[in-house]
Amino acid sequence: MRTIETQKITDTIIQLCMEANFVLGDDMLNAFDNALSKERSPAGRSALEMIKENAQISRTQRLPYCQDTGFVICFADIGQDVHITGGFLEDAINEGVRKGYKEGYLRASIVGDPFNRKNTGDNTPAIVHTQIVPGDKLTLMVMAKGGGCENRSKYKMCTPAEGIEGAKNFVIECIKTAGPDACPPLIAGVGIGGTFEKAALLSKRALFRGIGEPNPSAELQTLEQELLTKANKLGIGPQGYGGDTTAFAIHINTYPCHITSLPVAVTIECHAHRHKEAVL
Repeated sequence: MRTIETQKITDTIIQLCMEANFVLGDDMLNAFDNALSKERSPAGRSALEMIKENAQISRTQRLPYCQDTGFVICFADIGQDVHITGGFLEDAINEGVRKGYKEGYLRASIVGDPFNRKNTGDNTPAIVHTQIVPGDKLTLMVMAKGGGCENRSKYKMCTPAEGIEGAKNFVIECIKTAGPDACPPLIAGVGIGGTFEKAALLSKRALFRGIGEPNPSAELQTLEQELLTKANKLGIGPQGYGGDTTAFAIHINTYPCHITSLPVAVTIECHAHRHKEAVL
């Protein structure tokens, strides 16, 4: 049994929160370059060049890439041979978020009650999803999830008769109705199967796959490419100015489901796709 102190978890989360907001990942920078090599719309190209420059300024000057520094979503994969000492895992993660957002001068965006709307002042609590996995390591995956694109995420319980065509139509409809409001180019995380809550979790976790990283399943890889092509034919374009680049990627995760169900969840992510991870 391997021991990991909660202080180490807190320190790691502090760094992940700041790095996510200051340093857009190489996968996203590559996505900008790839889009610029193909985009035919002058307005679309101009928008892509501006958001790429914004990412470079953010990285070099340690400034938030977006004014919306997001809701911290944390997936923690806990090896079954890990023993966490010194406190409670979720408290350690929230302490890391608290300190990371304060020390990084990042905007606090969370209200403690959905109706009273009083800001908690430190961007806590985070949303923490835990999973027990084989091994003796702890993997922490952090996403700073913006509100504008999150508000455009959707869920549908399709009937089994709707099948794959029904699922595909729903994904494209989500991207179409999100339009410019979700700050495209988008990344869509899609969860198909499981139950109501499982599909949503699948869709959120799909966003942690690097842009351009192929789906392990050849069948799903083909489906992702088909949906990406359809999404980019919508013409919404970068920042909604029109063009060929409405989405950078569509990532799909699937799971077994009940014979009467076909749940489909789509989590919309904007071009400020800020995600980092660490393995302890």
